[in-house]
Amino acid sequence: MIARNKHHAKLFQRDENNPILTANDWHYPVNTVFNPGATLLKDGTTLLLCRAEDFRGHSHLTAARSLNGIDNWEIDPEPTLFADIENHPEETWGVEDPRITYVPEMDQYAVVYTSYSRGGPGVSLAMTKDFHRFERYGVIMSPEDKDAALLPRRINGRWVLIHRPVSGNVANIWISYSNDLRYWGDQKMILEARRGPWWDANKIGLSPPPIETAEGWLFMYHGVRQTPSGCIYRLGLALMELENPEVCIRRGNTWIFGPETSYEHNGDVNNVVFPCGYTIGADGDKLNIYYGAADNSIALATSSTRMLLDWLREDSVESDYIYSKASDTVLG
Repeated sequence: MIARNKHHAKLFQRDENNPILTANDWHYPVNTVFNPGATLLKDGTTLLLCRAEDFRGHSHLTAARSLNGIDNWEIDPEPTLFADIENHPEETWGVEDPRITYVPEMDQYAVVYTSYSRGGPGVSLAMTKDFHRFERYGVIMSPEDKDAALLPRRINGRWVLIHRPVSGNVANIWISYSNDLRYWGDQKMILEARRGPWWDANKIGLSPPPIETAEGWLFMYHGVRQTPSGCIYRLGLALMELENPEVCIRRGNTWIFGPETSYEHNGDVNNVVFPCGYTIGADGDKLNIYYGAADNSIALATSSTRMLLDWLREDSVESDYIYSKASDTVLG
């Protein structure tokens, strides 16, 4: 157990100045800021699209920019993407948890976010070139669905969306395909929440957008375990085939990043680390991972794509050992 904890500590290094952004940094009153999408702009600036929750409990998205991705954040003086209730009633109760993907074919950024209304959380899409003007596509996955991200390129001629629908008490990761980014089909479940005492026993969902590597699409996903004192949100890894991302190559046995510090244990929702975005360094390896801490603040941890892939090779189940859809046992 001691060795495993040390191994986990090597994978993610928390920034010494965490949390890097809180509600106190905003130019207008908000309750909390958390769960930011992230991207590198063409000039090298790091942009975070932060979820800000107001005192009604409704959320909107506000951009924060930094030259080094660590400090001296310039925060938009007013909401960057606010609910458009008149034209998009699916946003009546706010917009939440964005994932950002740069799409070279379109030379635009795809912002996939949760739109929240009386019908529940759904998945919506907006495209932007500059994070000042947005073209809303509206709902692309109806409620209840969330934790979604677009892959940056077509596969076999079609766009690919990873998302997390909910049916009853079941919450697993699915994949869907589209020719035009508006109409989606061929939906399939690709990762299933495990049962019993597993760290990801109750529900799972994609965290930041998948990372394209030579070995496959690296998924960082959150797993939720229900305990007598409440839920714990932790992070795990899976690797999917590069040209057929509905096929899992391997999946980690253990969680790799979980709440440890006071700002992760205590907040509006205790015991949560929830990454929605990352940036990759000029070396193509270093990761800056931006995450919501206890639904109360934004924190930063650094890691390495190579290290995550190495860890996954050592601590994983191969594809023929992955949790069976048809049984409550693990099949070998």
